[in-house]
Amino acid sequence: MAFLQQATARPHHAYLFAGPEGCGKSLAARAFAAALLCKRGGCGECRDCRLALDDRHPNEFLVEPEGREIHVETVRSEVWHPAFRTAPEPGRKIFMIREADRLNPAAADVLLKVLEEPPADAILLLLSARPHELPETVLSRCHVVMFRPLAEGFVVRTLEGEGVSSALARLAARLAGGNLGRARRLATGVDGLSFRDVAVEALTRAARGPSGALAAADAVLDAAARYRKELTGNLGKELAPFLDERGRPEEAYRGAVRRLEERHKRRVTRAERDYVDWVLLAVSALLRDRIVAALGGGGELLINLDRIPDGGSVAVATRALAAVEEARAALAEDMNLNPRLVLERAFLRAGTAARDTDRREVVPAPWVHSATPPE
Repeated sequence: MAFLQQATARPHHAYLFAGPEGCGKSLAARAFAAALLCKRGGCGECRDCRLALDDRHPNEFLVEPEGREIHVETVRSEVWHPAFRTAPEPGRKIFMIREADRLNPAAADVLLKVLEEPPADAILLLLSARPHELPETVLSRCHVVMFRPLAEGFVVRTLEGEGVSSALARLAARLAGGNLGRARRLATGVDGLSFRDVAVEALTRAARGPSGALAAADAVLDAAARYRKELTGNLGKELAPFLDERGRPEEAYRGAVRRLEERHKRRVTRAERDYVDWVLLAVSALLRDRIVAALGGGGELLINLDRIPDGGSVAVATRALAAVEEARAALAEDMNLNPRLVLERAFLRAGTAARDTDRREVVPAPWVHSATPPE
């Protein structure tokens, strides 16, 4: 990214980082923000760099969707008002808008006013996997930086360079679909691959009948609730750099603390829904591997490199996969849906598919079992 390195000296007022999910644009945006805030141009070691790379710098304002959209009040409070105020600390103000294509029309109009007459110390970074959905008026005022999908080999080498074993790096890269941030979380995070264990358990239960399908939904939701509870406890660590010895926000950082608290609240609100989607995505990957194996595909084509699918029916796995993907799409489309009802319907349909085929052919259960990773 030589272009961005040169831009740190005399940056444009707005950039659009565009590319598919997992292509590295978020990591690049964090690094660029750190370089813009760092007094040494991005040393990677100072306080400014550490906080910016962790999305916690007081001069950094992060905007994310709330539900399906980015609302106008969010843009007003997190971009419009702070853009024309003095920064909490000396230096530039960075406004990072993730999934910018989700700006609703009113929010885009407010953002446009800042883009048209930006303060000298304000730099806006928009990120989007669907830049064509942004209004042309917004696009035309941004320098566009395009990102290509990351090759699996690059993700593997990056993780190996960070101390991850070769086998785990390959597995994490495959499961993450080339998304480096997600692969790193899978390979090094506390939760690791626990969501996939939940997916295997849910598949096993769903194959046992209606009661098993309901139990599968319970298992997924219980795991999601535990994940949310663990996430709730992270706020204290995020706020620590901005609190005095009595644990109160320092006066200069009250605004930064408020933003971190609001951001944390949004993430906790989304936590259970996000975890449910991870589990369903893992279920889809397991079913996809089953189809590949049943059609004669080799181990190198599997997503779950450490699991060998059983010899079940393509028809069963296909119908189950359709039910799971419909559930994922429904939960992503409508934030007001009841996740329990959606999960119960998906696992009931998946279980029905298995039992219908069981009347005609033998289908081993559970659907997926552990085995030695294929060479």
